[in-house]
Formats: sequence, C-alpha cells, structure tokens
Amino acid sequence: MLVVAATPLYGQRIQPRDLRYLGAFRLPDVDGDVTWEFSGTAMTYYPGGDPEGPADGFPGSLFVVGHDWYQQVAEISIPQPVISPSKNPDELNTARMLQPFGDIRDGLFGELEMPTVGLTYVPGSPGDPGQLYFCWGQHFQFHEPTHGFCGLDLSDPQSRGPLHFGTANNYTSCDYMFTFPEDWAQEHLGGRRIATGRFREGQWSGFGPALYAFAPFSKTSPPAAGDTVQGIMPLLLYGRDDPALPEIVVEDSIRMRLYQPADQWSGATWLSSGDASAVIFVGTKAMGNNWYGFGNGVVWPDEPPYPPVPDPPFDDRGWWCDSIRAQIIFYDPSELAAVAEGRLHTWDPQPYAVLDINDVLFDPGFDFPRYKRWLLGAACFDAVHRHLFVVERRADEEKSLVHVWEVSSEAAAVAAQDAVMPTGFSLARNYPNPFNPSTEIAFELPHAAKVKLEVFDLRGRRVRVLVYGRLTAGRHRTSFEAGNLPAGVYFYRIRAGRFEQTRKMILVR
Repeated sequence: MLVVAATPLYGQRIQPRDLRYLGAFRLPDVDGDVTWEFSGTAMTYYPGGDPEGPADGFPGSLFVVGHDWYQQVAEISIPQPVISPSKNPDELNTARMLQPFGDIRDGLFGELEMPTVGLTYVPGSPGDPGQLYFCWGQHFQFHEPTHGFCGLDLSDPQSRGPLHFGTANNYTSCDYMFTFPEDWAQEHLGGRRIATGRFREGQWSGFGPALYAFAPFSKTSPPAAGDTVQGIMPLLLYGRDDPALPEIVVEDSIRMRLYQPADQWSGATWLSSGDASAVIFVGTKAMGNNWYGFGNGVVWPDEPPYPPVPDPPFDDRGWWCDSIRAQIIFYDPSELAAVAEGRLHTWDPQPYAVLDINDVLFDPGFDFPRYKRWLLGAACFDAVHRHLFVVERRADEEKSLVHVWEVSSEAAAVAAQDAVMPTGFSLARNYPNPFNPSTEIAFELPHAAKVKLEVFDLRGRRVRVLVYGRLTAGRHRTSFEAGNLPAGVYFYRIRAGRFEQTRKMILVR
C-alpha cells in the first residue's frame, strides 16, 4: 500500500526568521469610564493618520477597541517602540490620543455577552478617505446580523448595519478582520478583498480558525440594515457548515494540525515583503492537557453528577489547559487561493510555520487571581513600512501593550533562495518538541527517492508509518498525530535510498 503524507515546501513564503522584533509601546492614560484597560480585541492600521506626527519611521495611526465593557473605538498615534530587557512598561514610549473614544456601534447590536470584535480599514478611491468595516459577535448566537461599516470620524461615524454575513455560521465569521492586497484579491478572489473570520474555543467554529472573503460595498447603493452580505467566499473552515445547526459539524479527519480545544486565535492579518507573503493568525496556544471545566483541573462532565464549583479564583468554567504560550501561525496565501479556485477544500491548507513569541511578553502565562487567561488580542499590518502590530492584553497592569515587528525587506530573496533544490539529504528536528498531541517533521531530498519515515517507541517498536512511497526532490513536511500513545520518548527515522537518519522527540501529556 502506498501511503504518502508529505507536502512539498515551495513558494514565496514569509518565514518566522523574517520577523525582527522592534519592541513595544504603551497605550495612553485617559479619564472616564472608557479606558485602555481590558482592551485590544480589535485593531487596524490607517496609513493617513497622524500626518503631523514625528518623522521617526512609524507614520500612520491605529484604530483600536478599548475597554471590553464599552467596546468603543479610539485612534492613536504610533510611537517608536522600545525593547525593555526588564519588561518594565515605564521604559516604553506612550501613544497619543488622536481621536477620543467613539461608539461606532451606534446602537446597532445591543447588549452582547462576551463580545467578539473585528475592525479593518478599507481604502477608498482617489479623494475618498476610505471606511472602517467592523463586526460584532457574542459567545452564544445563531444567525444574528454581525457586520457593518462607518466613516473615519469617530465623533460622527455614520455607522451602517447590522448585516447578515451570508448564511455563514456566526461562530466562524465575526471576530478578526483584515484586507488582502487589491491586486491579489482581483486575481484570486474576484475582487473580494476584505477578510473576516473567527475561532471559538471548544470546536464550535471547527477544528481550527475560519476565514472568509467578501467585496467592499457599493458607495452609491450600500446595503441597508438587515440586508445580507452577498458573494461571501470561504477560505478556511475545518468542518462543515450546516445552516440548521448553531455550531460547525466537525470530523477528526478535517482539522488544523496542532489544534487544541483550549486554543484562542484572536487576531489575523496579511503580511508581505516584495513577492513574499503570508496570512498569519495570532493568539494563545494551549499546551499540554486540555479539559472542559475549571482552571484547577476539575473536569465538568457531559452528564450528572456534576462536581461542586470550585472557590474563586477557579470558578470560571470553560476550556482549560496545563499552560499557555503566545504564538503566530503562518499560512501560505497560494493555498487560500487554491481553495477559492476550487482546487483545495477549506480544511486542506495547514500552517507551514509557527513563531513562539512568549519571550517578548511582559506578563506571560495564566494569572488566576486576576482571571487572566488570554495573552494576545488583535493584529494588523502596515504594508508600506512592513510593520506588524500585535496586542498583548492586560500586560501594563490592566491596560494592553502593543508589540511591533518589522518584516525583513529581504524576505522574498530568502524565500526564493529556499526554493532552490536541496543539495543533500536531511531530516530536521520536529517542532514543537516536546509536543502534545501533534508535531511537524520536515526533511529534504536532493533527488527523487523512495522514502520511508517511521516512528518508534523507546523499546524500538514501530508505532507509526508517516511516509512510505516515492517522492520528488525538494523540501517536504508531514505531521505526526500521537493519538492515544502514552507520554514518553519516541524516535523518528527516515530512509531514502542509502540515506538514513534518526532523531528523538518527546510526547508530553
């Protein structure tokens, strides 16, 4: 039997090594009820903002959502980020308020329980400053209207909506938002240049983040309140959408590799540098064991008898895990284009790289007394200056911080160099390692060869065949799903022609 489970690694992809950390900056102190505490669930870059700002290499502005209770939006400047080795917020520069908080919801959505928010700036035609597109969702909902749009003047936004987002499930479509480059969207998405999606913990949105594309609305005949957004295009969906059900129908065979039910992917954006590009998701990655229940390890069963609810601060019921880390996962835009063109299923694209950014955080990990369980918020990108902005939530006491990276101008050249055929056989170290329950294994072939990649336990017993068959020359990767295997040390071995190599990996539970 021929079993081939490897994917060739080619294309102009931005890699984690192309991101250079520049530092972070603080959000302003403001008076009143609406502040920057518990903030940063949505954010977008505006290139025309702060025209009188300093010539420090960080032009433009950010529109950011403030305190969770009020969900209002303000515009802030972008100060020069600072790297603080001691992780002291007092060493950072502070953004200025350019527009005070304004309520762009304007009564469109009413009271929302545990709201989710998306926000993106969409440029207009010459002479048109453009608009903000937004979405609002909540923890439990079923085919509610979620999307809308408004102007850039937060004191008079003239908000329009709410709009039903096609027939898409609410749990997959109303959180993070960003825009694709216009030329790329014209070529691959029929002009649908606005991206929107959602990841809801516990498989309600499928076994991974969801993503859709839709076109900007007509300025001459915009949709009215209660209308339905037409022509939406699914790009990522790790499950099947049944309009009769409130949640996505999931199957074990269609999931994102390394998925965990306690994950929380809270932001997404497009990255580009020359001809290299990526679509990234940022969020809080669940590590180790996952369970539904309470943070102290108490599991809440599906059926009674139910255990007593633990005392505070462990009385918050939901999806939990042993520990958490801040991560960025990278998707290949060409695979999303293949979905749009019908050549791949929405569950076929997989992250090709992971960047762990836990080391730059000012306040990593759980903080149970403060009921703090999510590390990151929104993300956005300045395509001209190649600056990536990512929110770290509740890291400056209860205020958020904004971290900044620069995407290397050499990313495309390095990606092109990576596409050159390997000159020798090699087997890479798996990532992540230690892992639970999945890990990625990459290898290189200088010419076509019959390949066998196997996994063995500590006693030398074979537990899995990952690849068995003839592969073309190039860089390949595959995934090892541990399933019900016990924790411990395992070995993976590749044989390709006369080449043989073995490496060690550790499964934790």
